[in-house]
Amino acid sequence: MTWQLASILPVWALAIIGSVVIGVFSTPGEYFTWVPIVFAAAILSAFAIQLAIRRKEGFVTRVMTSTGGALVVLVISTAIFAVAS
Repeated sequence: MTWQLASILPVWALAIIGSVVIGVFSTPGEYFTWVPIVFAAAILSAFAIQLAIRRKEGFVTRVMTSTGGALVVLVISTAIFAVAS
């Protein structure tokens, strides 16, 4: 696994774990309140991870891939929440 991929996957994992936690611990009326909070946490963690690497080559691409993947995960979970509620 390359270091670029290793810096992107934790953000996607955060989005997946956040979606599962939302589905398990919140009520159907609160699903759509917590999804943006998980996305905000994913964005902040993406910036924190990429800035901690301290490499400027490909920074925008890595942040875009991290947040874009988290967005796709949360869109899929939002669709599942909409069907479930």
